[in-house]
Amino acid sequence: MTTPVAVRADDVWKLYGSGEAQVTALRGVSLSLARGEFTAVMGPSGSGKSTLMHCMAGLDAVTRGEVRIGATALTGLRDRAMTRLRRDQIGFIFQQFNLLPTLSAAENIRLPLSIAGRRPDPAWWEQVIDAVGLRERLGHRPNQLSGGQQQRVACARALVPRPEVIFADEPTGNLDSRSGAEVLAFLRASVREFGQTIVMVTHDPVAAAHADRVVFLADGAIVTELRAPTAEGVLDTMKNLDRVEG
Repeated sequence: MTTPVAVRADDVWKLYGSGEAQVTALRGVSLSLARGEFTAVMGPSGSGKSTLMHCMAGLDAVTRGEVRIGATALTGLRDRAMTRLRRDQIGFIFQQFNLLPTLSAAENIRLPLSIAGRRPDPAWWEQVIDAVGLRERLGHRPNQLSGGQQQRVACARALVPRPEVIFADEPTGNLDSRSGAEVLAFLRASVREFGQTIVMVTHDPVAAAHADRVVFLADGAIVTELRAPTAEGVLDTMKNLDRVEG
């Protein structure tokens, strides 16, 4: 039985600028991400990993090619339809947490649903709150929480609407190693226990080792990937990317 695809990129190109100043950020990238899988995207600075995530998440339009979230093609979607798709089918976790300082943890978690005029499913809310381990902190504002707790609030916010896919951009970049490990363990558990699909851009081999699969980019193209990665295997691959590419 074939696992359904949550996100797919077909021959995606992304160009910025024009003429002599034109920069090719992505070069014919094709990638399928299975539902219920944790994928890490890695590569040197300027390799196109963040651009790929932004294109796959509908935050940036592709120059050529096609991106699909589930059965929906992003190309040609009108602004309102794109906004609805991002709200209903995509979750985001950022390096900077992006919490509203005047809202409590619970209010920050509910925010995407509140904007959409929806309420969280009560049973699912309880599951997510237990999974992030913040039940005693729900009434606290961000400035009363540690960095790790703030990022777990952001993780819960992404998960509560039950999106098709969650995109995480360097989610442990601002955390110490212990807090980072807690967030990664939560992301791993959300895949294993809830069947969530997660795509994480990272530069950290230890973070990437929590994924089911690591995809490596160089110069805007996918050059190789690892399944069941270890931190050592990821580090070795990163060191030898130019050799793999050649």
